[in-house]
Amino acid sequence: MAVQKENLQKGMEKLLSIGPKLTGSQGQLAFIKYLKEQISAMDLPLYTDPFYFESWEATDAAFSVFSEEGEETPVHISSVHPYSGETPDEGVKAQLLYLSGLDKAVKAEGKIVVMKIEDLGKIPSEVAFDKRSAYPEDTVMPAFYNGPVATAMVRCLAEGALKLLKPAAAVFVWQGIPDAAVEGQWMPFIQDYLGLPVIWLNASDGDAVIAAAKAKQTAFLKLTAKKNKYAYTETFYSIIEGTQKDSGEVVIVNTHTDGPNAVEENGGIALLELMRDLRETPPARTHIFLFTTGHFRLPVFKDIRTGGFQSASRWLQYHRNLWDGKGSHLKCVANLAVEHLGCLEWIVDDGEYVGTGKPDVEMVYTGNKYMDELYLETVKEHRGNVRSITLKGHNMLHFGEGQNFFTMGIPGICLVPGPYYLCVQSEGMEAEKFDLDLMAAPTETFRRLIRKLDASDARAFGKSEGYSFVFAKSVSGGDGFLPGHFVRRLVGSIKAGQNAGQPDD
Repeated sequence: MAVQKENLQKGMEKLLSIGPKLTGSQGQLAFIKYLKEQISAMDLPLYTDPFYFESWEATDAAFSVFSEEGEETPVHISSVHPYSGETPDEGVKAQLLYLSGLDKAVKAEGKIVVMKIEDLGKIPSEVAFDKRSAYPEDTVMPAFYNGPVATAMVRCLAEGALKLLKPAAAVFVWQGIPDAAVEGQWMPFIQDYLGLPVIWLNASDGDAVIAAAKAKQTAFLKLTAKKNKYAYTETFYSIIEGTQKDSGEVVIVNTHTDGPNAVEENGGIALLELMRDLRETPPARTHIFLFTTGHFRLPVFKDIRTGGFQSASRWLQYHRNLWDGKGSHLKCVANLAVEHLGCLEWIVDDGEYVGTGKPDVEMVYTGNKYMDELYLETVKEHRGNVRSITLKGHNMLHFGEGQNFFTMGIPGICLVPGPYYLCVQSEGMEAEKFDLDLMAAPTETFRRLIRKLDASDARAFGKSEGYSFVFAKSVSGGDGFLPGHFVRRLVGSIKAGQNAGQPDD
């Protein structure tokens, strides 16, 4: 039974009506309730792992700068830093300090520090990505690893040290990224609780604040939040038993249920449709459909014993009997991860943030050559309007909830597009950047992949190949960073140096 777009449409309408689904929020719980109701309507079993954790939700934010004459000017806040910290209810009023180096750090106590957060700019994409294949063959990703998501993840890795300076609050100013592209970015979401109130400003508003900080002007900042030490959330899963379940082999199909907008995360809607298909015509192997929580609160939901990294690691640790193949345990022979469907491409073009009308480039991690060839074969069967690049896990990076399966040696095919707006929290849920046809097509791809894997001998699947390191095939159509290129560049540099030392004829 082919994928029914009507079902996807209904699911997306429900998702949009719920609003943001951040971890432990009422929105996420409502989305989980909806997904479970749909699964129950299929007469399939449900199993739940309940979790309690300390949640943080901003309730009010304001920022203004005072002139030398005492005139107060409000400043637009592009977003608040999640799980940063809180001011008193009345806010704080303090001198601004532009923090540009260690020489200023000792003066930060009690002040509102202002910092530039520069776009990563010219870091080659091969630092993060190692290409396997592309379809169509001329599909490329940007040559440089940058943008708001990458920048916040990398630039804020050491922000914990900022708290040690004892400032009253902090203002992060985006640099090198258009204002429209940073509006509402719920970033970064991979850090632990900071204990310091932090807001983000776009470059246009932030440049004036930087000037005010250099002039030692005073500012007012308020950031209050609701904290719940016993916030509830849950991971749940359903098992569709195979007609040949005695083989002990299982396939795990997974996504997560938390996210701030229409595409992050709508994978659960696609999984429902895949489950309907298997419910209609039962598979040979048992299939587990896993819906994890905690992707947007990873510091407290990842489990290092099963690779850490993503929220699925917690489920893998708790339920080894369902996947590790030891003794009488079931053995997971393949993993399919489905996230971020229906993404339209938005890019920075000549300094403007614009939609191209094209599908966003799909990043698809394939665990080994077998899985890569199977994915490409399946995409070519039925998809026209597609731009897909398959990747290896590289330099310990493998974005998305398929990473832990990959780390544990399970071969997989994992869809995880990464548009600029992936982590934006906005009133419209970024719905204008979503396309139903671009959701239905990959859902159909994964429906076919499930059937093809189910009809194949698991011995052909192999294991995940593990991470590649340093050397990488280019995702942008360039040379990449490969041993041969490296040696040629090194030899060329040596020769250039030798020639530079020779006298002219």
